[in-house]
This record gives sequence, structure tokens and C-alpha cells, in this order.
Amino acid sequence: MRLGARVPMAALAATLSAALLLAAGGDAAAQNTVTPAPSAGATAAPSTEGTAATPEVVAAAKKDRHAGYYYPKDVTVEEYVARAKALPAMDRKARIEFTNQLNLQVLAKPYPPPFVLYSKGDQAEKAILVATADDFVGTLYRMRAFLALMTTLARQTDLFKEYKVDDLFTFFDQLKLLGFEQLTVSDGKNYAHQVKLK
Repeated sequence: MRLGARVPMAALAATLSAALLLAAGGDAAAQNTVTPAPSAGATAAPSTEGTAATPEVVAAAKKDRHAGYYYPKDVTVEEYVARAKALPAMDRKARIEFTNQLNLQVLAKPYPPPFVLYSKGDQAEKAILVATADDFVGTLYRMRAFLALMTTLARQTDLFKEYKVDDLFTFFDQLKLLGFEQLTVSDGKNYAHQVKLK
């Protein structure tokens, strides 16, 4: 696969859908952090001991028009400095296709979906993951563990292996490759947390 080639969204979505069904519930508070890209072989779980996000980033999150509609208004923020750059072929349509394919796979299961993943923004550059079940990633700590699990699955993709970044890139880097600029995660009740992908 050449670098600018279309990435099969169904394949990426299939890799991720299994992990999205594994997390569990609870409650927790969050903090604003800056998470540098981990060294090769490290997990993608953001540090809970990061540096406060810049005031500009926090202010922008407070103006987020999706807060209070798709997830709770009080949003905590962290920044992740990605190693990846967006692939040239990744556009609004590709990001929407990615989230649609993933959701269709989850809906095909014989039980109600525990979450919805969708993209918002003028260019569908904002990924949003909201739990629809009370026992799905109910604490930020469980969500962070889940995101680390997502790194494990992302590293199994042909894309990561072909470019020999399967021991270096994380799930956040995968989102960056797709052209997403942020990921917001929420239990749908108590917390909302954004990861700005720099």
C-alpha cells in the first residue's frame, strides 16, 4: 500500500470494534494534561501526571458547541503530540466512513451497542465516543485503560505493520492518520474528556 492510498475503512473498523466492546463502568474525575508520544514499545494510556493543557486549549474546549449536547458540559482536556501526520487521502468522507463502518459492525451484534462513535465538525475532524450503557467505561481511568487496549489493536493493523510503526504508533496516532484533530470520550453521564491531537 502506498502512503497516499485509501485505507480500507471496514478493515480498520473491524480491528477496533472488538476492543470497543470490552470496557467496563464506574465514576471518576479528570484533569487537564499534556501527553507526549510514548517511546517505542510503551502503552498509549495518557499519563495522569501530565502538565496542564494550555489556557488557549482549555478555553476552546469551554466554547465547544458539542458540550452539553453530546456529552456533559464540563470537559477536561489533554494534548497528545502525535508522531503521525494525516494521510493525504483522509478527508471528511473517509472519517465519516470510518465511524459509520465501526458503528455498523457494533450494531450487527445480538445485543444493544454499549457506545456510539461518531465524527463531528465541519470536516468531521472531531471523533466522539459516548457510552450508551452504564457499565461501559464509567470512569476516566477505565477509559484510559480502554484507550491503551485500542493501541494494542491498532498495532495489529496491516497499515501499522506495513510501515513498521506497530511498536511506535498508538491509537491516538491512528486517529491522527485518519485526519482527526481531537477525540472526546464520555460515559454519557458524569464526565467528558478531550484529547487534542497535535
